[in-house]
Amino acid sequence: MVERFVVIGDSFTEGVGDWDARLPNGVRGWADRVAKQLSKADPTWEYANLAIRSRRLDRIIEEQVEPAVAMRPTVVSFYAGGNDILELRHDMDAILHSYARAVERLCFSGARVLLFTGFDVPMHPVLEPMKRRNWAFNRAVRELAAKHERDGAVLVDYWTWDAYQDRRMWDTDKLHMNRAGHRYMAIQVLNILGVVHQLEFEELGPQDRVVLRDGLIRDAEWLRQWVLPMFGRRLRGVTLGDRLEPRWPEPVRPADGLKRLYRKRTRTTMKAS
Repeated sequence: MVERFVVIGDSFTEGVGDWDARLPNGVRGWADRVAKQLSKADPTWEYANLAIRSRRLDRIIEEQVEPAVAMRPTVVSFYAGGNDILELRHDMDAILHSYARAVERLCFSGARVLLFTGFDVPMHPVLEPMKRRNWAFNRAVRELAAKHERDGAVLVDYWTWDAYQDRRMWDTDKLHMNRAGHRYMAIQVLNILGVVHQLEFEELGPQDRVVLRDGLIRDAEWLRQWVLPMFGRRLRGVTLGDRLEPRWPEPVRPADGLKRLYRKRTRTTMKAS
């Protein structure tokens, strides 16, 4: 039987923040790194990544859960709900109910199911109301992981990792991990799965002190460049993922080289058009 790693979700799992134009959708991410290390241990491992940035929970369930189950994964990761938490008009009880049903479906598949808490990202006062929703979500994830532990659920408790208190683990939008953050996440996931791997994390060293005035300027620029456009898109009903396809919609073998596979796929597409 083929061992298969299938990941579903939104920007966190797609790899946003870990930019690489040589790969689908211009990103790499922690899941690609995990898949690569699995293939080093056993070249027959296959990998599919169905995640698309900005996807809300209902669309992830509708578009990704059953296709993922149909691939008969050995390990499936499920990170979803973050974009719903940012929508204050979305009822948390309804979000958590949908999330729980999706977890049950994935656990019923027989795969090991990675469930993630969300990190308590330091937020500007403008976004502070989101924190309580994130806390409620994390409590529910922990409870579900404990409830379904015998069914294959595995908790990745992102919330508790102090390394992400360092701003150098985050992209300029302060909401997505950067390359260092994705690499650290990959290492943690591999360790949790008990996979022997070759990834190492280089310590970032002491942080530079931020002068208050410089911090205020950065916050103002962040609000202008990232927060206001994000809420503007939400008001218009558009997302950054509307024109994107899943990065690896069908299982591929990372042992064949993900960049090489993407170049081949691109050439095939260009010839077909």
